Amino acid sequence: MLERKHLQAMLHRDTSPLGEDLLVLREEFGQWQDSQRRIDLLCLDKTGTLVVVELKRTSDGGHMDLQAIRYAAMVSSMTLDQAIAARHETLGTEETVEEARTSVLEFLGLDSVDEAELTGEVRIILAAADFSQEITTSVIWLNRQGLDIRCIRLRPYKLGEQLLVDAAQIIPLPEAADYEIKIREQAEETRKVKTKRQELIKRFWTQFIQTSTAHTQLFAQRTATTDHWLSGGVGRSGFALTVSLTEDRARVECGIRLGRDNAQANKMAFHALLQQKAAIEAAFGNALVWDELPEKISSRIHVDMPDGGGWRSPESEWPDIQRWLAQTADRLEKALSGPIRSLPL
Repeated sequence: MLERKHLQAMLHRDTSPLGEDLLVLREEFGQWQDSQRRIDLLCLDKTGTLVVVELKRTSDGGHMDLQAIRYAAMVSSMTLDQAIAARHETLGTEETVEEARTSVLEFLGLDSVDEAELTGEVRIILAAADFSQEITTSVIWLNRQGLDIRCIRLRPYKLGEQLLVDAAQIIPLPEAADYEIKIREQAEETRKVKTKRQELIKRFWTQFIQTSTAHTQLFAQRTATTDHWLSGGVGRSGFALTVSLTEDRARVECGIRLGRDNAQANKMAFHALLQQKAAIEAAFGNALVWDELPEKISSRIHVDMPDGGGWRSPESEWPDIQRWLAQTADRLEKALSGPIRSLPL
């Protein structure tokens, strides 16, 4: 099993062995002066944070930790437009710049570039057959200093002609990962809350999470963020129930995204639900907007709060907006959960 020909190509097609859904922006990225170095995979996560993925087929990981830190520093000033350009270059003639922009925005769950921005942070994922004690000790120490570095052990096996890879996260240890991630997220959120808008949005979601439990448990375990949306599940992978805010709009929607490379399945699921429109809207109690989004991979079903209501609304009006979001999300989840679980996907 070769590092670039097999391991890198496999992760380019599917990042799930790394433990999360990542959008690959560029393979062998190296757009900087006076350097011949290349990032194995430059990716983007759902929060808009760049992720440097460094791969080694050797059993000790070599000096991949030092290389990855250098790469992270080099891309730390990357803009959203540069990220979109990198995405376009890795796909070549298969996708136009506009299509690359759409795929990045869709991955982030945003409608326009005006709503999008990179966090300015860079995470690191090291993947190798094994790691020396020097690397593991260094990574643990660096994480304590505020960096976000994960070590994923990828061990290949051959079963007949089939190549299998056993993926295991060894840093942070799975049993401590949630705690360490929460501590890191708290620190990151403290750094991110810099503008009035971010402060307002975070305060809005803090209040919303606290008061929404009187109407639904969908968001009870969520943590307030500076993002303009919060998501909950509807009982099936590929379907997300989201409450969102813009300056002057409050919305509840169910997004359909069964796979970023499977537009046909997404549209089939949407039309299967659309055939049940009358029953779903009767269960919901109001008309819904059925938005196929033909130009995008995903589709959505949504409803906006009458007479507006967004993060620019006076804080005295927030309780009414928060109540509407919670109650509407509860009604939509109940109306859609049954039909979604019964879809023959």
